[in-house]
Amino acid sequence: MKYLCLAYGDEKKYAAMSKAELDEMGVKCKSHDEELHQGGHLALIASLAPTRSATTLRPLNGKTVLFDGPYAETKEQVGGFFILEARDLNEAIQAASKHPAARVGEKMGCAVEIRPIEFFEVTDRARA
Repeated sequence: MKYLCLAYGDEKKYAAMSKAELDEMGVKCKSHDEELHQGGHLALIASLAPTRSATTLRPLNGKTVLFDGPYAETKEQVGGFFILEARDLNEAIQAASKHPAARVGEKMGCAVEIRPIEFFEVTDRARA
């Protein structure tokens, strides 16, 4: 089963960090990513651009309206994600709990949210 792990953080706290602090976190994240990959758990990983670059589509009065920025205002923003392959939620939690955001990212307001991925069949009609 695949699990989406959303890595949250506070963009303002990231911006206030020194280059050395950011580099140290980067090394820790890369090490964790390699461990997940070697263990056969890492299916995909990516970082996201800052929320100021986000565009949101929202229904409004029967039309789809375009908004700059994220849909909801929050103290933490999704900064990246990774997809894990795991037998069950317990194994996904065990693997994700080693991520630096779940262990040493308190200073940056970090968190990791784990969600099972439900796949749906894409039909030819849905592709059109």
